[in-house]
Amino acid sequence: MDLEEEKPSIDLPLISPETAIKSRNGFSKVEIVEEVKKQLVLAGPLVTVNFFIFLLQVISVMFVGHLGELALSGASMATSFASVTGLSLLKGLASALDTYCGQSYGAKQYHMLGIHLQRAMIVLLLASVPLAVVWANAGAILVFFKQDPEISAEAGRYARYMIPTIFGFAIQECHVRFLQSQNNVIPMMVCAGITTFLHIFTCWLLVFKSGLGNKGAALANAISYWANALLLILYVRISPSCKKTWTGLSKEALHGIPNFLKLAIPSAIMVSLEIWSFEMMVLLSGLLPNPKLETSVLSISLNTSALTYMIPLGLSAAISTRVSNELGAGKPQAARLAVSVATFLVGTEGISVASLMIFGRKVWAYFYTTEKIVVNYVGEMLVFVAVSHFFDGIQSVFSGTARGCGWQKIGAVINLGAYYLLGIPCSVILAFVYNSGGKGLWTGIILALFFQALALFVVTLRTDWEKESKKANDRVYRAVIHDNSST
Repeated sequence: MDLEEEKPSIDLPLISPETAIKSRNGFSKVEIVEEVKKQLVLAGPLVTVNFFIFLLQVISVMFVGHLGELALSGASMATSFASVTGLSLLKGLASALDTYCGQSYGAKQYHMLGIHLQRAMIVLLLASVPLAVVWANAGAILVFFKQDPEISAEAGRYARYMIPTIFGFAIQECHVRFLQSQNNVIPMMVCAGITTFLHIFTCWLLVFKSGLGNKGAALANAISYWANALLLILYVRISPSCKKTWTGLSKEALHGIPNFLKLAIPSAIMVSLEIWSFEMMVLLSGLLPNPKLETSVLSISLNTSALTYMIPLGLSAAISTRVSNELGAGKPQAARLAVSVATFLVGTEGISVASLMIFGRKVWAYFYTTEKIVVNYVGEMLVFVAVSHFFDGIQSVFSGTARGCGWQKIGAVINLGAYYLLGIPCSVILAFVYNSGGKGLWTGIILALFFQALALFVVTLRTDWEKESKKANDRVYRAVIHDNSST
């Protein structure tokens, strides 16, 4: 087949002169308000989904907490280990779908979304196999890294029972990105809500009634992730709203995997580098003077940071969808407007939540402990957490923009520099050389987030949106050409 002579008609929209003229004159109030509505309609359910999924691990650890200190320590360590060595990598790999599915949907190449989804599931499930082997040896790995042998053994047992989780999580993440790119987010919220509600009963049954103890909590995680994945699979297969985007299994998913990996691998690096740096703070806190106090306070601070991050994380997913859809549709200035609106929204959210943290800093720790020394220390740390939350929100929107445009390689380089060349070295120097303790560790994180946000802002500010729209057009066109030439 001569592709130069017989190009398939794919009806990709072009950039109109009116759009370019309009962008030079600025955006009307109606356009801005409409964009705000679109993002809030997307972000609201996505924030809820993130919160429900986040609660799965929290609920499991809460149940284990009633079994004793060793069981809780093992479950906490295993949860962190699972995040670092598996879940963060899979989440990053799946985020390549933000680009591929989002731009294909904007270009009205609906059938390509199903192919991208299947391709992503193949990649993530294959990647899950070696990650499962790592989880099976979690205890020995933790001992190798000089962790407490008794806690490591407990964490190893917990991690082994969590192995099925990794495969369910892989399928779940692919379907979440698939539906998100179509602005079809309410079903995701409903499925996650049902799963989280049932998870409470599942944990109670397996932890207290089955005799499995903390291993029951790990198994409950696996059941719940798989339940959510199966609900999403069922919805996609039977819902009329997915009729155009899911057309059944296709052998074309086996082709184009190298191209998918070109975005998926940098995506995984981009996401993992950030998550790993936060987990490293807890490990470093164990080396400080009075490690029990420092670790407890850092854990509460990280938990608070993760909880409040669900809001900007939802906005990040929303802007990724909006940017990829508009670029795929050949509307570069609409994509630029979307970024401006998202930045304003996340800035407003960041100031509001940071203010609440600062005003409530003296009472927040009482939700975790009644020990006065911990409460006072957490109160001091929340000022640092508040500042980091603001910059974390800003970078999350620009990171979402990067995924929507397909800049994952740039994002990976920026994150490497921000966290591992600047943030963590500054944390170590401030905490151990200047004896600033946990505050020094968190100050390094703030510097990393500030640099990350600033670098991504500069990249976004210098973006030629017309050029990005053409790149999206070419990316979708190449995928369709490959699909047609392989049939």
